[in-house]
Amino acid sequence: MSRGLIASPLGLLVGLVLGALGSGGSIIALPALVYGAGQTPQDATASSLLLVGTAALSGLWPHLRGGRVRAAMGGAFGLTGIGGSFAGTALNRRLDPNVLLLAFSALILVAAWRMVTACPTCTRVGEARELAHAGSTQHADLRLGRVLVVLAVGTMVGFLTGLFGVGGGFVIVPALTLVLGYAMPEAIGTSLLVVAINCASALFARLETVHIDWSVAVPFTVAAVLGARLGGGIAGRLDPERSLRAFAAGLVALALYTAVSATVALR
Repeated sequence: MSRGLIASPLGLLVGLVLGALGSGGSIIALPALVYGAGQTPQDATASSLLLVGTAALSGLWPHLRGGRVRAAMGGAFGLTGIGGSFAGTALNRRLDPNVLLLAFSALILVAAWRMVTACPTCTRVGEARELAHAGSTQHADLRLGRVLVVLAVGTMVGFLTGLFGVGGGFVIVPALTLVLGYAMPEAIGTSLLVVAINCASALFARLETVHIDWSVAVPFTVAAVLGARLGGGIAGRLDPERSLRAFAAGLVALALYTAVSATVALR
């Protein structure tokens, strides 16, 4: 019960970051649940999957209405990721919890680096600008070699989703734009479909073998969705570059804290 009560304000905080900054904000969900709500890394991964999948579905509908989702490629991308998500889930169950956290701290650093180097869609404002200034819809280059690369990326993203409970949009969007030549609006919309499929398959893989503490996962997710709506209202007032740098700095600090804590626990 106490963990459920703690989960709500934590979810609200994660949602505020998610709504104000963009999809990358969900990467703080796992450490928030571990260090804030006292969940094990395996249980926190499951709760994070519920949050990330719900956020992807709620964001998908406007893109569907706007015709910005390539359902065929998104479905293929997501289905390819199912195998990876099951493999990531299997590894998640077998890893020492502190080893899992140590590996996750490295992923946090990768996300921080991605945000400050070349990720125009890593903030809500940046995404809106990309959508507003994108040119006309492009025809994706579906040559076999390029498709195989995207499917390989799909497997990798699915693996990361199953292992850590993250969406991987910061990998999917570049794969669709740079490899297949998708216009940015279609890449953003399609990536949400991929994330939703990966999260659903990773949660399904956990149902029989991993305890999902619904008393934590549900209030955490509901509060996060509410927080995302509130955060979305202030997104337009933030300077994208400054907010990205500040959030990236916070991610580096979080990664260091997670790495040190996991290393000490391993010893």
